[in-house]
Amino acid sequence: MKVEQISIFIENKSGRLAEVSRVLGEAKVNIRALSLADTSDFGILRLIVDRTDEARKVLQAHNFTVNKTEVVAVEVPDRPAGLAEILQILDDVQINVEYMYAFVERCSGNAVIIFRFDNVDEAIAALLGRGVNVLKGEQVYEL
Repeated sequence: MKVEQISIFIENKSGRLAEVSRVLGEAKVNIRALSLADTSDFGILRLIVDRTDEARKVLQAHNFTVNKTEVVAVEVPDRPAGLAEILQILDDVQINVEYMYAFVERCSGNAVIIFRFDNVDEAIAALLGRGVNVLKGEQVYEL
């Protein structure tokens, strides 16, 4: 039920995002979802890719600092208050959402959102217990 995400630390200067994209493209690694957070000096590019280990290897070979973390892909009803319902489930069991971002594809007519929780296993159990579809990594990489 967990999805591997890579986080790339990059200088906040022209061309760095293009370089990440080029390196991954040349390695035939497909980006499935992304989020970029930045400050004046650096950014953190978070990616879900179809081949995490290959992405990590080629980026490190090009002198990027790369970390791997576990996130959760959740089907969220694509209607008003759909996200609010998911967040309420998590709030009911006091799970903190550290960050989240949308996925590029839909699944079964629903939106897919990537979540990073302070307690991944408890969050997955709470969501499953309330009938929420939590996608497996293999499903996400193939979307």
